Amino acid sequence: MIAGERQFHIACKGGDVGRYCLLPGDPGRSEQIARYFDNPVRVAANREFVTYTGTLAGEPVSVVSTGIGGPSAAIAMEELANIGADTFVRVGTCGGIRLDVKSGDLVVATGAVRMEGTSREYAPIEFPAVADFEVLTALVDAARASGRDWHAGVVQCKDSFYGQHSPQRMPVSYELQSKWEAWKRLGVLASEMESAALFTVAAARGVRCGSVFHVIWNQERNAAGLDQIQDEDTDAAVRAGIEAVKLLIQRDRRKTDTVPAEG
Repeated sequence: MIAGERQFHIACKGGDVGRYCLLPGDPGRSEQIARYFDNPVRVAANREFVTYTGTLAGEPVSVVSTGIGGPSAAIAMEELANIGADTFVRVGTCGGIRLDVKSGDLVVATGAVRMEGTSREYAPIEFPAVADFEVLTALVDAARASGRDWHAGVVQCKDSFYGQHSPQRMPVSYELQSKWEAWKRLGVLASEMESAALFTVAAARGVRCGSVFHVIWNQERNAAGLDQIQDEDTDAAVRAGIEAVKLLIQRDRRKTDTVPAEG
């Protein structure tokens, strides 16, 4: 597929999307995020990929849903990079692991455990899946300003939702449960499904990516008998993602303004 042409899965072409892209999983969340844009327009909808483009701080910005899991998230990033996008903010949900990560908190991923398959087709397993520093810094600043409890650290990524939530009934329960204990001992904050793939694809494509999550539930707090209420309101994470993109736009402009003229 030629860069800039209409892309096979996301059904967008060059000029349809901005340099900055937010990546939710849920197609319904694309519209929710686009409401924060100035003059949003629905550009395309194909399979799980729903795209809106508008502006933030005068800069073209897009939101593209990716569905669930690493394979479709990687497809979205690949095809968006083909048509000019180079800065990505994943906005999603997660389940807490560390006991102080509560329902309703925000989690910013500094890196991701590559317990999934997509990233292995891009990089050897020894290669770390880490967020871009500039995107990470903007997300931390946005989370800090949100007024919500927030955490920054490593998240775990997997391909099977029920492998996490019903590991005991899986034929490989011995592996799933022992590794889960390892993640707990290592202080992993939460579990989700896309960041390991996105961070690794971003490294391979030379683009920037970071992730912010809304914590729905923490199964470890539940097992420990600690109080919590399931929270599915993702608006705080969405607003943190939007504010992070605004910060990136401002900071990128300052970098351009301070470049000395040649000659």
